[in-house]
Amino acid sequence: MRRRDFFKIIAGSAAAWPLIALAQQPTIPVVGWLSSGSPQSDDVFRLPQFRSGLSEMGYNEGRNVAIEYRRADEQFDRLPALAADLVRRQVSLIMAAGAPASALAAKSATTLIPIVFVNSSDPVQLGLVASLGRPGGNVTGINTVSAELEAKRLGLLRELVPSATSIAVLVNPERPGVDTQLAQIEQATRARGLSLQILKASSEHDLDTAFVTLVQLNAKALIITADALFTDRINQIAALGRRYSVPTMFQFREFAVSGGLISYGANIGDTYRQAGLLAGRTLKGEKPADLPVIRTAKFELVINMTTAQAIGIEVPFSMQLLADEVIE
Repeated sequence: MRRRDFFKIIAGSAAAWPLIALAQQPTIPVVGWLSSGSPQSDDVFRLPQFRSGLSEMGYNEGRNVAIEYRRADEQFDRLPALAADLVRRQVSLIMAAGAPASALAAKSATTLIPIVFVNSSDPVQLGLVASLGRPGGNVTGINTVSAELEAKRLGLLRELVPSATSIAVLVNPERPGVDTQLAQIEQATRARGLSLQILKASSEHDLDTAFVTLVQLNAKALIITADALFTDRINQIAALGRRYSVPTMFQFREFAVSGGLISYGANIGDTYRQAGLLAGRTLKGEKPADLPVIRTAKFELVINMTTAQAIGIEVPFSMQLLADEVIE
């Protein structure tokens, strides 16, 4: 072989080495983040804690796991197309965040890709899983059991405002499982001999109208039901409650931190951390069918004393002692 031909062969082989090395690199898993909310709400309430749970399982975004983001910005009709896009991209797992509609859209889009959800509605009643202990299929997640706490929230709100005989409840009529939420509250109000006014909001623009209606109906307190729209608009709702001097109750501590009067429910950050742990276990090879749905068992009571003083509410000392957190 001539010397010149020999060096051509060597040069050609060297050029191919980077391509061979690239082809041999292991592909990292991809999590499809399917959210009913906005980037802003995800960044505040959901993503940091989810990433924390993934990290505890050894997965760090950008290093050994990638996340594809798809968000509906509270436009639920966009979720099926967003879920289908993640399926086409063959993601390793879909994390369904926000409203139950996210999980329902993901489940409709695939029976093969594992799905992890976080929501407050009954996942069995919604048809997401066969049972809590043995989900079956490709879906598991975290259930914050918010609907079952509505009677407790009503009792706490009534303790704060004992003179209130008319209570309003804010619901999103487009939310799957809203009938169960309302049934819990209606039963609790009847048991206490109270009248109930139902206010509906399915967009941020409806919220202002709902509060105006609340005042016109002369309702003396407001329960805000579990819904991703309301979670994503915590600051707006808290501000409306202060503006109209209406005692308001929601499920997440972030509501009281943002200026709402009182909250009682699961810690939203911890639920998404647990979802990250579940997602990590799934990425390691465990099947959703064998991972029981986790029902939140710890709930926290948070009271904003500054808001109470601003709207003329005297918080009983006994309730302050019961609170997990009192914001001065």
